[in-house]
Order: sequence, then structure tokens, then C-alpha cells
Amino acid sequence: MKTSTLMDTIENRHKDRDYEVNIRFPEFTCLCPMTSQPDFAEIKISYVPGERLVELKSLKFYLNGFRNRGIFHEEAVNLIRDDFVKAVRPKRVDVVGNFNVRGGIYTSVRASYPDSAS
Repeated sequence: MKTSTLMDTIENRHKDRDYEVNIRFPEFTCLCPMTSQPDFAEIKISYVPGERLVELKSLKFYLNGFRNRGIFHEEAVNLIRDDFVKAVRPKRVDVVGNFNVRGGIYTSVRASYPDSAS
């Protein structure tokens, strides 16, 4: 097992082929940086692994680390994307945050790697 400061990874024993891994984390919480009220979301991560796979328990602990953090929805999803790419080095990844309704507004944010500009 390889450890980063963000999340652990394990060897991808099927690196000779492309396949997609889909992860759902329906209990994501963070705090609104303006009101300090909790925000609830489902985080979905879909990725095509390279040499490594994310170790799920460490991913859970990483995502739970947002629980008491004041952060905007867009910033949270982009930070998860950046940290996932840094730790796992996937061939591609999509991170989607589907945030529950608050004040009558539902927010869904998607951040991908490689960037569409790449």
C-alpha cells in the first residue's frame, strides 16, 4: 500500500486495460463559509485508474475531513478533484457534488481531469 498525505492507494493489478471505477459518498457534509450552517451532499467519483487505485477507507476519512470546514460547493468539488489526481494519478476522473437544496437552490458541481482545455 502506498500512502500520501491525502489518501492511500493500492496497486492496480489490471493496469493493462482501461476500466471505470464509480464511487458514491452520500453522506458528505461541510459548512457554509458565510453562515456556518451545514451543507449536505452526495459526492460521486468516477475514474479510470492508472498504476494505482484509491483505498476506500482512506478516501472516506479524507472526505469526512470536510465536515467542520467552511468551504463553498465549487471549491470543495475542485479541491477533491485536485487532491484525488495528486494522490491516485488516474487516467481520467470526474468528481460530482450534488448538494441538497438550501434556500430553494439545488447545486451540482462537476470537475474533471484532464481539463477540457487539455
